[in-house]
Amino acid sequence: MRAAFALTCLLAVIAGLALGRAAWTDGHRTAENIARHRHTVTATTVGETTYRAGDQPSSRPVTVATTTWHYPPQRPHTETIPVPAGTRHGDTVRLWVDGNGSAAAAPPGRAEIALNAVGIGTGALAGTVLVGGALVAVRLRIVDARSARSWESEWEGIEPLWSGRLRPGQGAGDD
Repeated sequence: MRAAFALTCLLAVIAGLALGRAAWTDGHRTAENIARHRHTVTATTVGETTYRAGDQPSSRPVTVATTTWHYPPQRPHTETIPVPAGTRHGDTVRLWVDGNGSAAAAPPGRAEIALNAVGIGTGALAGTVLVGGALVAVRLRIVDARSARSWESEWEGIEPLWSGRLRPGQGAGDD
């Protein structure tokens, strides 16, 4: 069982590394693809900043302002977007836009990609070790149960002779 669990741990490390590396490579490929289709523009705030509630009840409020920008160069856009706190009317902010010029999220950065890859690799490693450990624990319980049943049946035959007590239904002189 120790050897099986050690092998499971080795396989878990290999699986974790392989999946983490695959997530890293895929994350970079996805980020590069997103970056090819998104652009940064300079937007100018045309309104005062306000606070907007976050997407979820527990999330913090976000500072937003109405801004305007041009992308493609001949096409003006006006939209309320998140801005840094302290932004005033007329300030400029950097903004990611898609091919149509609409505001879009920035491509994932190296830190986000690395965190995702580490999470996937660690999750695979932990999941494999937990499943392997659970299987070993179940197998050991089965072995213990069989051993206890075997010991009990052997003890039933030896105990009366060893202790000198009578077995149920045994009378004097029935040795």
